[in-house]
Amino acid sequence: MNSIWRALLNCGNCWEVNSVTEKTNVPEIRFAGFTDPWEQRKLGDVATIVGGGTPSTNNDAYWDGDIDWYSPAELGEQVYADRSVRRITQAGYDSCSATLLPAGKTILFTSPAGIGNTAILRRSACTNQGFQSLVVNDDTDVYFVYSMTDRIKKFAEQKASGSTFLEISGKGLAAGEFAFPSKDEQTAIGSMFKQLDHLITLHQRKHDKLVQLKKSMLDKMFPKPGETEPEIRFAGFTDPWEQRKLGDVAAVYDGVHQTPDYQDEGVMFLSVENIATLTSQKFISREAFARDYPVYPKRGDVLMTRIGDIGTSNVVETDDKLAFYVSLALLKPFNVDSYYLDKSLQSPSAKMELYRRTLHIAFPKKINKNQIAEVMLPIPRSRQEQEQIGALFRNLDTLITLHQRKLELLRNTKKSLLERMFV
Repeated sequence: MNSIWRALLNCGNCWEVNSVTEKTNVPEIRFAGFTDPWEQRKLGDVATIVGGGTPSTNNDAYWDGDIDWYSPAELGEQVYADRSVRRITQAGYDSCSATLLPAGKTILFTSPAGIGNTAILRRSACTNQGFQSLVVNDDTDVYFVYSMTDRIKKFAEQKASGSTFLEISGKGLAAGEFAFPSKDEQTAIGSMFKQLDHLITLHQRKHDKLVQLKKSMLDKMFPKPGETEPEIRFAGFTDPWEQRKLGDVAAVYDGVHQTPDYQDEGVMFLSVENIATLTSQKFISREAFARDYPVYPKRGDVLMTRIGDIGTSNVVETDDKLAFYVSLALLKPFNVDSYYLDKSLQSPSAKMELYRRTLHIAFPKKINKNQIAEVMLPIPRSRQEQEQIGALFRNLDTLITLHQRKLELLRNTKKSLLERMFV
C-alpha cells in the first residue's frame, strides 16, 4: 500500500492486502476486520430502478413550480445534485410518469446516449425520461454504489440497444450482476471514497479560483486596447506605458520546417503540444542539432505557438539544449523582462493583435514569423515594473501547477483504489 493513501485518508494500519489469486470474490485491498467473500447480486435486488417523465411543455401551469426536475444535460462532474435548472408544479408532476425520488438514497443515472452520468440527490426530485435512477435499499450504502458507477456504466453501455441511439432500459439495468460486501463494509468503503471525493472537490475549487484570478489579473494589470495605463498597478509606478513592436524587444525565429529523424536519445525536440511543460519524449541526434540549429532556445527565452494554437507561450527555464519545430516561434528578449514578455502575449490587446495577424483561412491556422514581429505589445517603461509583473504571474502559475499536481495525485489515488477495492 502506497504510504500516500494512508496519509491522505488518515487510515493508519486499517488495511489488509489480499492475494487475488488465492481467493475469489475478495478485493485486493480491504479494511481490516472484513474477511467474508463478496456476494454476486443483481442491481435490481439492491436498488429500485426508476425512470422519469415530462409534463406537456404547452401547459404553463405545469412549469416553474417547486419540484426539481432534471434532464441529462445537467449532470457533469459534480458528485451531488442540489438544484435542477427547471422545476415543475404539482399539477405538472401529476400529469406525467415522473416519480419523486428520495434525497440521500438516489443516484441519478442517465440512460440514453451519454449513458452513465451520475449524481447523488441531495433533495428530493424527479427526472425526465433520460434517466434510469437507482434508489438504493436500506441495507445498501448509497456512496458505495455511487463509487462503483463506472462498473455499472460499463455494463450499461454493453447492454444498451436502439436503432436511433443507444439506451439502457430499467429492466436491463436491474439485471446487471455485481459483487457486494456486507452493509458495514459498504459503509466503510463508501465513507472513504466520500472523503476522497471531498478532497478532490476542494482542490479543484482552489485550482479553479487561481485560474480565474489569473484571468482577472491579465485583464486588469495590462492596459486595455487604446489605453496607456492598466486598471491595477504596483505602487510607485506612474509613467504611462508604451506600445512597442514585439520585434523591437525580442528577436523572432522559427524552428525546422521538415519533420526530423527522431532518435531514442539526444537533444529534446519540442512542438506545439509541448508548450505547457516544454518537455517531450522526442529527440534528435546531436549532429542534426548542430547542423540545423545555429540559433536555439536558451534559459530566459520565450517559446510561443504559431500554428494551430496561436499565442500560447512559456519561458525556457533549463540550460539543456532544445530543438523546436516550425509550429513554435522562438523569442529572444533583448529589451524586456522574459516573464513579462511571456504574460504580455496573453494580455487582451496582444491577443487582439495576434488574432488580427493570424491567417485564419489556412489549415491549420497560422501566424507568419514576420507578422509576429509586428505585434504591438503594451510595455512599462520601468524594467522594475516589468519584473514585478512577471514575478507575480510566475508565482500564480506555480500555485496553479501545484494544485494541478495535487489534483492529479488524488485522482490517480482514487483510480487505483477503485481498481483494487472492488471485486
